[in-house]
Amino acid sequence: MPLYYLPQKKLSTHQVLNQSKELVPLPLWSADPAMSEAFELWGREAISSVKSFADQVGSAEVIDWGWRANRTKPRLITHDRFGHRVDEVDFHPAYHQLMNLGVTHRVSSIAWQHLSSNTAPSPHGHLSHAALLYLLSQVEAGVCCPLSMTYAATSVLAQHSQYRELVTKLVSPHYDPEFKPITQKHGITMGMAMTEKQGGSDVRANQTTAQWTGEENAYLLSGHKWFCSAPMSDAFLTLAKVNEQLTCFFLPRWTPDGNRNRIFIQRLKDKMGNHANASSEVEFDQAWAQQVGEVGAGIRTIIEMVHHTRLDASLANASIMRRAVTQAFAHCVHRSAFGKALIKQPLMRTVLADLWLESEAATWTTMYLAHKFDQAAHAQDSAAQLFTRLATAVVKYWICKRTPNLVYEALECHGGAGYVEESIMPRLFRESPLNSIWEGSGNVICLDILRAMQRSPETINAFMTELNHAKGQDPLYDQQLIKLQKTLQEAASWSENETLCSARYIGSELAVVLQASILIRFAPSEIAEAFCMTRLGTSLGRVYGDLHPSLSIDSVLKRADAFIDMIS
Repeated sequence: MPLYYLPQKKLSTHQVLNQSKELVPLPLWSADPAMSEAFELWGREAISSVKSFADQVGSAEVIDWGWRANRTKPRLITHDRFGHRVDEVDFHPAYHQLMNLGVTHRVSSIAWQHLSSNTAPSPHGHLSHAALLYLLSQVEAGVCCPLSMTYAATSVLAQHSQYRELVTKLVSPHYDPEFKPITQKHGITMGMAMTEKQGGSDVRANQTTAQWTGEENAYLLSGHKWFCSAPMSDAFLTLAKVNEQLTCFFLPRWTPDGNRNRIFIQRLKDKMGNHANASSEVEFDQAWAQQVGEVGAGIRTIIEMVHHTRLDASLANASIMRRAVTQAFAHCVHRSAFGKALIKQPLMRTVLADLWLESEAATWTTMYLAHKFDQAAHAQDSAAQLFTRLATAVVKYWICKRTPNLVYEALECHGGAGYVEESIMPRLFRESPLNSIWEGSGNVICLDILRAMQRSPETINAFMTELNHAKGQDPLYDQQLIKLQKTLQEAASWSENETLCSARYIGSELAVVLQASILIRFAPSEIAEAFCMTRLGTSLGRVYGDLHPSLSIDSVLKRADAFIDMIS
């Protein structure tokens, strides 16, 4: 039975009245002025293709794929019927349809197309990647994990000439889910396997070992990985120790001689959310791998991949925010209580305005960060490179922390209807904490922020230069910027313990001031002013919707008028 159908309005006992309706097709582009305006500024040439993708992803067919892929969890097949070890993962066909959609529209490769054509990088390749991932994630976030890791792994392997042919397959627009050697495929995907039971985020505690085979750069890996993302990928970047020195390796599912590599999937994780995607525990029993980078430089090598997946973690959560807010508005437009539509009720309007502000800030921030990735890559802009080194961690920390509460409030806008599984809201809520954990939990990210500031002071200088561009346009912002500068100056004299204990405070301050600066410079004035008043003032809201009466709710909600008219 199709997921979407025309319901009967009259039942034997009553009429079905005062109910919201399914938001199909999903107006992913027209409901999101922040993203469309960001592209007018930084990627105008790509608007047509991104809008076309938005229309396709928001269709009833693709929304239905998302539901079906999420409802049918992947299934691990360890052996065939004859007893041979196969270690394959079986997915619902809808998962492969979504993956094919993502790969053929170059979600994972649009930033790297120049690597297969020997042309200059696109001036908006990373911004286009950001938008495509952001759009697809609103329909089903599970497939975005392998797409993101393929995008991020390409950034590492492209730096090593021996992987040139492999990179061509990573940036190919051909999706091939068959489990067969890379040499037999036109397009491939990649995953990552870093953490182990005993260490988690502390990868220096890893125990997996690498034994040299005697051939150049070829090793046999033995050990386990507590989290191996996307185990059905064609290859992985992983870490193992060569004589106690942590080193990065390229680990394919098949060996060069055409045999299955000795990578054994022990089980799939039974996760709270992200059900369409497979996450696993694996064992390496003398698995063949190639060294990437120098011996002992494992973290320094793989951190390039992590840098890009952290960008995508921020994008994915901005995407979750956007979908949650879209659904809340759609419900409140069609649902009435106490004689008027919820969208007309003053207190509900206050909540919706606050949610809209948070979502718009997240979208502007992540799109701007992706734009700075383009500047760093395309123009070889050293200031942009320094800025993104610090800003990526700051943005990832803050947006991922803000998402679960926003989704909860959007869910509550639906009342009891938002708490049942027929609604997408429980699915979004289960998804909302994931990216705060993935690629470094909150504490790990904040420690990385401190590390960047201490080891590379030029990163905070580049960051502050960005903040200074917004000076003189909002008094609350100027006051907060002075406060931040004072905090950073005082931090130089703090003890190590004081500094470590203040890491979250510093990360939060950097993030909110950065968001405010981006909105002041690029967003409509009513959005920037409202954000500064509600996020930088002395009477900050403790929950969403806890806004000062002096704020003009109507000026914020005016941004949603076109969307409201569209769905009314």
